[in-house]
Amino acid sequence: MTSERTFRLLIGVVAAGACAAFLGFQWMLGPVEPATDFSRPPTTRIIEIPEGMTLRQLAARLEQERLIRSRWAFVLLGKLRAADRRIKVGEYAVHAGMRPGDMLADFLSGRVVLYQVTIPEGYNIVELAQVFAQQGVADPEALISLAHDRDFIRSLSIEAASLEGYLYPNTYKFARHTKPKEILKEMVEGFRSVFTPEFQQRAQEIHMSLHQVLTLASVIEKETGVTQERELIASVFHNRLKRGIPLQSDPTVIYGLDYFDGNLRKKDLDSKSPYNTYKNRGLPPGPIANPGLGSIRAALYPAPTRNLYFVSRNDGTHQFSSTLAEHNRAVDKYQRHGVVKAARRST
Repeated sequence: MTSERTFRLLIGVVAAGACAAFLGFQWMLGPVEPATDFSRPPTTRIIEIPEGMTLRQLAARLEQERLIRSRWAFVLLGKLRAADRRIKVGEYAVHAGMRPGDMLADFLSGRVVLYQVTIPEGYNIVELAQVFAQQGVADPEALISLAHDRDFIRSLSIEAASLEGYLYPNTYKFARHTKPKEILKEMVEGFRSVFTPEFQQRAQEIHMSLHQVLTLASVIEKETGVTQERELIASVFHNRLKRGIPLQSDPTVIYGLDYFDGNLRKKDLDSKSPYNTYKNRGLPPGPIANPGLGSIRAALYPAPTRNLYFVSRNDGTHQFSSTLAEHNRAVDKYQRHGVVKAARRST
């Protein structure tokens, strides 16, 4: 009887100890700051997991930041979930009101912080690379270099000297330090998603290649910011191309300059750059920016006009003309002091 009582007592002690250990472990895996006031959630903090960080190092960091109660409990939980070599690199938004198990689930799934990056229509490769740099998403030099890498460009099934024109301007979400190839691939896919089979068919109907369409669309994009004018601008350029008249587009000249301080000079218009559409007939060698959907559509569906000229009204809009005489009158009216900013002259 004594032995049986001792045995039962021992069992009770072991059970109580196990229960206490279990409850203690559960307590350690609870949130550091349990939610009491739902109107004031705990402050979110960004935890970066760099390449090579171990589970133990991560647990120590979380404990130090007072985001978990016990590093040892977190490590044990990680071991139970075989997490040691499966934690994804990146930045994570966590707070002290989260359970360690939920944090670990985020780390394993790669639910990283995403940064919104908006690329305006008409930005060129250098300009958009700077936007990504400002957001801390990618190294601009690496982006620019890869956008001119012939092997990488061919891997995307694009026949061009660079990805200029093929990087669709839109709002994207990327994690910090996203690889340049992933960014550029997604932007190219963005373009492909809007260049529909209808557009492809239309390009064939007007006897233009994809590269030519994007080149013309980029020039249209840089010439006007007024939506209603795009088809009219496109009409002028289509008419000039058909007649063999140089496009005489200032933005193409600027794109071909090594340095531009904001003032286009006569010597610039005399430059031997292949992008000088005052000297060279036809389209420039490639896009000078990344056009939006409106400009791409305008390049494919120009307005049915006979216009060959346009000049700035100095208010963001343009005056269009079909004859040189009309154009000269418009220049005299809107550029009285002889500063012709966007006049188009025939050769």
